[in-house]
Amino acid sequence: MHAFFIALLHHPLSMRILIIHTHYQDPGGEDAVFRHEKALLATTEEVFPLTFRNRKGWRGAWQTLWSPWNVWAGNRVKRAIRNYRPDIVHIHNLHYAIGPIAIRIAKRCGLPVVMTLHNYRLLCPSATLFHNGRLFTDSVHAAFPWKAVRLGVHSHSVVKTWWLAATTWLHKRLGTWLMVDRYIVLTVFARQLLAGSALGLPAEKLAVKPNFVMPPDTAVPSRGKHFLFVGRLSPEKGVEVLLDAFAGTDCPLRIAGDGPLRRLVADAVAKNANINYLGSLDHAEIRRELLSCTALVFPSVWYEGMPITLLEAFSGGTPVIASDLGAMQVMVTDGQTGYLFAPGDARALREKVYQWTQLDAAGRAYMEGQAREEYERHYTAAKNRTQLLEIYVSAMQSAKKKKLQHQA
Repeated sequence: MHAFFIALLHHPLSMRILIIHTHYQDPGGEDAVFRHEKALLATTEEVFPLTFRNRKGWRGAWQTLWSPWNVWAGNRVKRAIRNYRPDIVHIHNLHYAIGPIAIRIAKRCGLPVVMTLHNYRLLCPSATLFHNGRLFTDSVHAAFPWKAVRLGVHSHSVVKTWWLAATTWLHKRLGTWLMVDRYIVLTVFARQLLAGSALGLPAEKLAVKPNFVMPPDTAVPSRGKHFLFVGRLSPEKGVEVLLDAFAGTDCPLRIAGDGPLRRLVADAVAKNANINYLGSLDHAEIRRELLSCTALVFPSVWYEGMPITLLEAFSGGTPVIASDLGAMQVMVTDGQTGYLFAPGDARALREKVYQWTQLDAAGRAYMEGQAREEYERHYTAAKNRTQLLEIYVSAMQSAKKKKLQHQA
């Protein structure tokens, strides 16, 4: 931290930051993180957003075709750099509408580049390391993800999967990914996975910075005895594990969300009086539900990036019962901020739920306090801003050092 503030003395008090992002067709967590970080930085820095949007139909096909080297998107990046004269470029999602050319243009203009890896797309065309109902990690150490291509892990299409894999491979051969001065990853787990992968990124380029959420703006209501699930009703979220764990028990469960497994949830509700389906809720309603439940249940069976729902639970002092997998195993401390259980194991989840119900009031209050402290330690806006600026300064110093070495 001391070195960070010394470094700041050699830079303008207000950085000029160009933030580049492609919005997905359907708004998601990455779009929210982009908005929140942009607003956070704008409180003290000069922030210039440059956004693109993935399209459907023939426009989307055109974007996909040109994603390996999108000269039109590249020209927009050039103009933005010329107009805004940023000190640094921060890239979020490049997928399709921009492409890796943005990295090369920023470096050609002599700018340090930071890129947030919200998912695992650089490791596998699936982006999730999940396929056909199970973890799929074959691409992590592969020179080229041929198995992923054969399986069509991206959009159930062999052609789309090959094109995405070929784009990543091409820019690996061209050294584009090594041009980035700092990558932001969300967890230590993601850092370890990337550092040991075939992508070949040096560990020192990978900086861990979690997402952040604002604390609840409403008073904490009295907690009920019910458990809560919030999320997309889909296989990777562990919905089937959730239903199997609570079916036939007297532990009340509320489920919020929508997705392809909605009918399965409806059937479980019809057969089990303890399970209640709330439907799709807006953000304010979700925050209220998180404050009023006894604990959040998070049975995901894939490598989550950094679930915002967990951060929002902690911000309200809500403990979490989660799969001992990926991000969850480093975010949830077993016996402190909640419980961890073997992923995909309904019996193990049921045992943790029963263990929670056996806690006395003091035991639950202790875990609630620990959950809130975990939020204060790692996931506040103030912490996030400090970490972002540290990473920017580190990237600037790295870029400057490389430039001097090149000149020598």
